Amino acid sequence: MDNDSLCPCCSQKPYCECCKRYHDGAPAENALALMRSRYAAYALHLADYIVATTHPDNPAYSPDSSSWKKEILRFSHNTSFVGLKIVEFIDGAKSAYVTFTAYLKQNGQDATFTEKSHFVKVGGRWFYKNCQTAGV
Repeated sequence: MDNDSLCPCCSQKPYCECCKRYHDGAPAENALALMRSRYAAYALHLADYIVATTHPDNPAYSPDSSSWKKEILRFSHNTSFVGLKIVEFIDGAKSAYVTFTAYLKQNGQDATFTEKSHFVKVGGRWFYKNCQTAGV
């Protein structure tokens, strides 16, 4: 991706001033930044980042990272990431929640969903722990 292009997380900032730093290894300062950077990572096919920012207690977590990355890439390549809307952000020191709507298309069909994601901070870094689908 061109660093001057707008970030896929829909912040209206250039990628180089937004999620790129997280994708390059900087820790997200809060759960909202991590959530946005994960959305952008899916859009940019950055499976390693998704794996690295998923908590081991997450139901999708797999110790077989090779197969897991292939699943992530299959999803990413078969999905158009159309937009992201933040509905609510409940910040906390060690636990936080972000409710968002992800506007997606798969095979020309609307695949939009709303989710309330739970994030936890471990060792100074935020991780995606689990979700609760809030409806479409």
